[in-house]
Amino acid sequence: MVAEGPPQPIEAPPRGELMSKRSLKALRRKTLWQDAKNLPNLLTFARIVMIPAVLVLLSRGSPRDCFWASLVYALAAITDFFDGWLARRQGLVSVLGKFLDPLADKLIVSATLVWLVPMGRIAAWAVVLLISREITITALRSIASSEGLIIAAGDQGKVKTALQMIGIVALILGYPYSLSYGIDLGTVNLTHVGRLLIYISLIYSLTSAAKYMGLFVDAIDAKNKDASAP
Repeated sequence: MVAEGPPQPIEAPPRGELMSKRSLKALRRKTLWQDAKNLPNLLTFARIVMIPAVLVLLSRGSPRDCFWASLVYALAAITDFFDGWLARRQGLVSVLGKFLDPLADKLIVSATLVWLVPMGRIAAWAVVLLISREITITALRSIASSEGLIIAAGDQGKVKTALQMIGIVALILGYPYSLSYGIDLGTVNLTHVGRLLIYISLIYSLTSAAKYMGLFVDAIDAKNKDASAP
């Protein structure tokens, strides 16, 4: 029978180790705050702040207010281009930026389209399809990222984005405008133009979503085959 010795005291982790963990957390908070203050992310924050401005101006509904709303939305679309370009050019690509940039895009597009439905400028079914597509693709991208898979966006998605931006600006303007450049070119109803562009973008949205889902399934199958291979 082996005699048991006195119980050994539980040693606390060295003070240096505790300090290093605290320092690491503080460093992460500092890095996140620094990322939030860089120019590309500030532009992304500005795009999010522009959303209520667009909606308030749309709610007033006059041609002048809709004109200003379209300018604010167009400015937001321009910042969408410049924040990514600046981040890559200046080496400021960050985790915060990767999260905020697509979030800001989806928020301003979804909020504006939903706001335009009760104004009679776009059909509810088209908005439902567009938002459902974005939610589905975002979910698939999250799953792909968790599985270590990278699936690049195709050209159809880029065309869809461009059509949506122009179409939404036309829908926001939303009134007939007379065109005259030396000669009378007649009256153009921008609501009809915007609807047409959104419907075309919907076709690109659904086809690009189907292609992405196919690539996702192929990538998962390839990964499973590699895992099961001897």
